[in-house]
Amino acid sequence: MVVALALLLGFALDASFAEPRRWHPLVGFGYLAGRLDLAFNRGRFLRLRGALAVVVLLLPLTSLAALLWSWLIAQSAFAAVITGALGLYLALGGKSLILHIQPIINALSAADTAAARAAVQKIVSRDCAELESTQVARAATESLLENTSDAVVAPLFWFALAGLPGVIVYRLANTLDAMWGYRSEKYYYFGWAAARLDDLLNFIPARLCALAFVACGDASGAIKTWRLCAKAWASPNAGPVIASGAGALGISVGGGASYHGKWCDKPITPGRAASAEGLQQGLSLVRRASTCVLIVFALFCWGVYL
Repeated sequence: MVVALALLLGFALDASFAEPRRWHPLVGFGYLAGRLDLAFNRGRFLRLRGALAVVVLLLPLTSLAALLWSWLIAQSAFAAVITGALGLYLALGGKSLILHIQPIINALSAADTAAARAAVQKIVSRDCAELESTQVARAATESLLENTSDAVVAPLFWFALAGLPGVIVYRLANTLDAMWGYRSEKYYYFGWAAARLDDLLNFIPARLCALAFVACGDASGAIKTWRLCAKAWASPNAGPVIASGAGALGISVGGGASYHGKWCDKPITPGRAASAEGLQQGLSLVRRASTCVLIVFALFCWGVYL
């Protein structure tokens, strides 16, 4: 019951307030990760050094969270619900995702391509300076769908499965992947462990998110596009999520993009051209899918931990 109530409360907090803009714990964690990057990311054995840096950052914090969670569960159900909900709230990013997508919709609807490019550049790593309006909408749609898994479904999944320590280790690993998980010269070897850990932790949530898109959108289109296009994506987790979501919406995404001046090909999914209207429909799909996942996880936790 504690986990189920904390799930519901944490989700409600995120839906109401979004991520705090100041004093977020991840800012401090990012500072520590930056210091370790300077200390470890040099010399020989960079894969080993990167793995060690991940362990040094995650093990103490996760262990403390596990001890705290066990103590709260044993001492006070009320305190456990409040603490768990706050921890989940800080790990979720559903409302923040919506707040980033809405300005893109507004700019595209007003035919202000420059403003749309500037808004989408805040949430994607591809080069956006020369994107046309359809390409902006396509990039935003891909980001919306992929981040529904990363910022909503995965935190809910790991909290439902392992409580406060589960969601903390997920969010910290996801943050390290965002900082180190690049295939650049600097991080190609050092960031390998962070990227693989994030892939592992997202494997099941990504497929659950894809299934939620099937359940909450055009089921036949989602299944067909998932089956035909998912494996063509370089990321083993982004593929099912983006392909299923695009199929559920009937919107074409992919087609390649420039990242830091280097062109990367991507598969093109079938469907109508991406647009502001399609993005608005994407927000509705994401809301339905997120709520569906929340209810399933809460019922699961209520039954298991009752």
